[in-house]
Amino acid sequence: MAEYHAYLQALQPFSGEIEILYDEPMARHTTFRIGGPADIFLRPRSVDALRAVICEARAQGVPCTVLGNGSNVLAPDAGLRGVVVCTGGLRGVEAGGQGVRAGAGALLSGVAKAALEASLTGLEFAAGIPGSAGGAVFMNAGAYGGQMADVVREVAYLDGDGALRTCAGAGCGFGYRTSVFKAHPDWTVVSVTLGLAPGDPASIRTQMEDLAQRRRDKQPLDLPSAGSTFKRPEGYFAGKLIQDAGLRGAAIGGAQVSEKHAGFIVNRGGATSADVRALVSLVQRTVLERFGVALECEVRFL
Repeated sequence: MAEYHAYLQALQPFSGEIEILYDEPMARHTTFRIGGPADIFLRPRSVDALRAVICEARAQGVPCTVLGNGSNVLAPDAGLRGVVVCTGGLRGVEAGGQGVRAGAGALLSGVAKAALEASLTGLEFAAGIPGSAGGAVFMNAGAYGGQMADVVREVAYLDGDGALRTCAGAGCGFGYRTSVFKAHPDWTVVSVTLGLAPGDPASIRTQMEDLAQRRRDKQPLDLPSAGSTFKRPEGYFAGKLIQDAGLRGAAIGGAQVSEKHAGFIVNRGGATSADVRALVSLVQRTVLERFGVALECEVRFL
């Protein structure tokens, strides 16, 4: 770690606010349970510490990867050079009035639970999404007819120079699984404020339980994955195209097209990043040849 000595020395003023791990397997920090070691894995517990680890990395030319809950990414088998900055230390959630404010690292399921406890409706769709609040904003996460674009009131973020700025929901450039933050990879979401509405807690809970049951019935929640592997192509459903192409259950190494839902690629045990990438390519090539539809991967390759 000699090459990172100057970088780590510069972080000394924030030593009590940053968890630091060395040669940390990314398989421990992704829902795919895949990925080799990160040179340095950092989990800041304050906005100032987050700013310091990112800005100092840029100043010193240290490669820097920002990660939320690792639920929509595939980490490489060789690991990641430089530093991986996890926002999981920013997990605070406050609910009141007609809104919820959540730190970027707060699990979306926890944010939905806080909304329920405050009798606020509008976030039921998010209860089973396994991502962080920041990641959900980044990709405009959604499910069962709802999406973050519907509820985001304001986002606080660090710009490329480390300045703390805010963006109203209408200015976030939300689209299908995208946002302005995807177009500006040097911006880092710090927190999000959601605008919700008063509701009946019993009705909110019932809807959340119904959606949770639908997920258990239809999705392969018993095996590691990164969620839906492909974006929904216009006019089609990715899972049906893959199933109709005869690829349900197809496997390369430890990676497999789920037998329960063909829209998911799962880690059935010992899968590598190379296995997943090869299977993604096989699915894309086969669906294109059979149906003339180009599937776009929703999972982000780190």
